[in-house]
Amino acid sequence: MTQTLLIELLTEELPPKALSKLGAAFASGIVNGLKSRDFLEEDSVATAYATPRRLAVSITRVRDVSPDKSIREKVLPVTVALDKEGKPTAPLAKKLAALGFPDLQVGDLERAQDGKAESFFYTYTAPGSQLVTGLQAALEDSVAKLPIPKVMSYQRPDGATVQFVRPAHSVIALFGDTVLPLTLLGLTASNVTQGHRFLTAPGQRAVTVPHADAYADTLIDKARVIPSFEARKEQIRQELLAKAGDDQVLMPEALLEEVASLVEWPVVYECRFEDEFLAVPQECLILTMQTNQKYFALTDSNGKLRSRFLIVSNIATDTPQAIVGGNERVVRPRLSDAKFFFEQDKKKTLESRLPLLKNVVYHNKLGTQAERSDRVTALATAIAKRLGADAALAERGARLSKADLLTDMVGEFPELQGIMGTYYARHDGENEEVALAASEHYQPRFAGDALPSTQTGTAVALADKLETLVGIWAIGLQPTGDKDPFALRRHALGVLRMLIEKRLPLAISDILADAVAQFASVAGFKDPTPEVTAFFMDRLRGILRERGFTPNEIEAVVAQNPDRLDDIVQRLEAVQAFAALPEAASLAAANKRITNILKKNEEALAQAGTVNPALLQDVAEKNLAAAVTRVQPEVDAAFAGGDFTGTLMTLAQLRDDVDAFFNDVMVMAEDIALRNNRLALLSSLHGMMNRVADISKLAA
Repeated sequence: MTQTLLIELLTEELPPKALSKLGAAFASGIVNGLKSRDFLEEDSVATAYATPRRLAVSITRVRDVSPDKSIREKVLPVTVALDKEGKPTAPLAKKLAALGFPDLQVGDLERAQDGKAESFFYTYTAPGSQLVTGLQAALEDSVAKLPIPKVMSYQRPDGATVQFVRPAHSVIALFGDTVLPLTLLGLTASNVTQGHRFLTAPGQRAVTVPHADAYADTLIDKARVIPSFEARKEQIRQELLAKAGDDQVLMPEALLEEVASLVEWPVVYECRFEDEFLAVPQECLILTMQTNQKYFALTDSNGKLRSRFLIVSNIATDTPQAIVGGNERVVRPRLSDAKFFFEQDKKKTLESRLPLLKNVVYHNKLGTQAERSDRVTALATAIAKRLGADAALAERGARLSKADLLTDMVGEFPELQGIMGTYYARHDGENEEVALAASEHYQPRFAGDALPSTQTGTAVALADKLETLVGIWAIGLQPTGDKDPFALRRHALGVLRMLIEKRLPLAISDILADAVAQFASVAGFKDPTPEVTAFFMDRLRGILRERGFTPNEIEAVVAQNPDRLDDIVQRLEAVQAFAALPEAASLAAANKRITNILKKNEEALAQAGTVNPALLQDVAEKNLAAAVTRVQPEVDAAFAGGDFTGTLMTLAQLRDDVDAFFNDVMVMAEDIALRNNRLALLSSLHGMMNRVADISKLAA
């Protein structure tokens, strides 16, 4: 017989930031435990539930008894089971007794090859086990393996000490409409749970679940609880959108997750604060509302903050004035603090704060923030000159970029570093590009983030990331495995994205050399350029894969160790177009063959010089030489014009001559002059074929 199984564990309020993971782990642990014990059908479906006070799972098509199993048990090697006369030994009798078959005779056993020796085996049918037995073990295993952030100890009313994430109050274990006699954390299973703390009357708080299939409906109708975490989160999302009306609601996924973990019956209410607070940078107000109060800010269609905001309550009422008023009173001091910090910070210029950077240690091997600021400033200036940008603006932008770390606002909200720098720089009357550099030099901060919008911001952003990469790598703190405490992977991806997407005419070797030069006065500094360059190339492969290029196409370009990346996408698109040609496979294979020949004959090639037409003997090599001479100007012109696709497409006309050459001509002729001339011909062909990319990498 199969029925739906329901397990619910009711507790005190669970940690909101861990609730989603706890719910998923609780459900999957029980499901996996039952599956491994063969209590589930192939089409069994599990549904996980999680609220602030409960973890639950319902599973359809659960067996009441697991199927019988045929078990083939190895007993003993024949040499141990029988003596020299072939009679059963004492170890055999002992083993059979231990297995629970003391009455078995040797004739009842199967004698079969076991590796190089023979052994006795016994095959028997083990009866299935009852669900209660398997479920008890699965439940205990699941609870023991929960990803609990911090275990607490508490005493049960009977005096027993229990350890769990929060005190547990009851357990439901329903198989259909039957209560299973399970125990967990000192509790005995029943079919009774508790309703909402505030929306159910005290005398009606105990809610009976009549059947495992009725769990969700019963909690919604009788307990005023939405048990599904995802359904609760989606309801919050939809109510927020409805209440926002024509405004935009700011609802980061992490905030939605946390709020859904705090309420069992979500209701959205609208609140307001005084318009005077809108004079404070809106990022400050939004952050304090989201971080400290778990509120949802609203903006107009242009992204400007409104003085109304939305809250998610755990109480549904037709008279929410007390709830609304209470939340408005709570948020006011928070906004007042932000306003105070902003007004106080404006009394000092960013420049006046710079000397205090000497008191902030960046890293004990790399000095203070002031020393780091000097390095970033010099590097940003050098990069700006290479870009043809305003070096003075880059110098000023870099110099002020870290000054807001010393402001009260950033001290209270570290997430606002850079953003506040831009506001304060504008207040100080700094050039707009200098002001923007304070925030833009952190960009891109994550995958898909915007790049700096100005040349000054770009120069400072590159400098900041390169200084971090080179400095941290040089002191041996490069990423290892999953550990990357200084976010060097993110910094490298940021540098690469700027070089590629903004098509910056910068060589990686040049900007790394500029970065390394800033550490000349740092004791024990070791130049990490080769390692950082390789690190860049690895990250580059990842970026290009995300853009849809194949590994072979990527290697065709990256294998050439490109120093500039401003045209790498165009090169790859050309490779992609070339690879689609019918001639591509043959030319790629030939190119691979040429590469191998030239590698094996580097010394001879160094003496070969240029192709001597007088030494061309076979028709095939004469035709190939003529084709190379004819095509070379077309390739040169296309390449010089940046037409990488045209460069590679031009090569397609060489296929027949290349194929004929390798079919009819012996490259490694005994005559040294003839051999060297043919190597010179292949060398000129190789150089022409690989100007855009190493097309040999396209060969399968």
